[in-house]
Amino acid sequence: MTEAPGNEPEHKDEKWITTDSRILSDEELKMLQKQDQKLVTEFKRNKLELEAGRYWDLFYKRNSTNFFKDRHWTSREFEEIKRMLSENRQVKLLEAGCGVGNAFFPMLEECSNLYVYACDFSPRAVQFVRDNPMYSSERCTAFLCDLSCQNLDATIPPNSLDVVTLIFALSAIHPDKFAFVLESIQNVLKPSGYLLFRDYGIYDWAMLRFSPGSKISENFYVRQDGTRAYYFAKETMEMLVKKTGFRVVSNEYVMRETINHKKNIKVPRVFLQGKYQKESR
Repeated sequence: MTEAPGNEPEHKDEKWITTDSRILSDEELKMLQKQDQKLVTEFKRNKLELEAGRYWDLFYKRNSTNFFKDRHWTSREFEEIKRMLSENRQVKLLEAGCGVGNAFFPMLEECSNLYVYACDFSPRAVQFVRDNPMYSSERCTAFLCDLSCQNLDATIPPNSLDVVTLIFALSAIHPDKFAFVLESIQNVLKPSGYLLFRDYGIYDWAMLRFSPGSKISENFYVRQDGTRAYYFAKETMEMLVKKTGFRVVSNEYVMRETINHKKNIKVPRVFLQGKYQKESR
């Protein structure tokens, strides 16, 4: 297993923003080429797709809520959230693929004018959210939803949300389903509403570390626990959001160098962060 899925730590290491992807060393190129020597079989690919929800539910069964760190950086990195919450009105937000609620609970605690919808396709994750002491049905609706095949407007009124956050969630879904997910999100956003995105970027160290037999398709891998991870190129995400009715406000790589103290090496981390606005009609 390359890393704990869906749990990016708060970093204190060097960070920089760029529109360019990482340039790989010869050794790293060989690591990628080696992955192509043995791909995931068609039988296993189909099994992983059919049982994707079960693998994530088992992941949450193994890890209590204490395993995850609150993401206080969410409102810090996305100024649109701070600006909206400073206005004298109710702000409605959806956390799509909410996990145990680490991204939205800090905001819910700080901002009395925030109402949150939160969904995940793991029943156990949704229950963790509902069991959180900060959860209140007056300010939050947590519900089960497989974003890859279920429409959000079955629970959320169309054109009603100010902002949707999609944080380390889309990467867990088969790339063939990305357009469906984005169209579903677009449908529940208000005109000019924002989709705020952060996920794994192409050539992230975790991507390079996958061994032969882990690669499903281009940039798409399976971890040892059966959960999957897609690594996004900036151009891929830009094309997807434009096709589904969004305007690109920003779309850039967040690069970090963290230190692996056990091996005494610097580890290059790459994330893709984007702000996309629903086109007004």
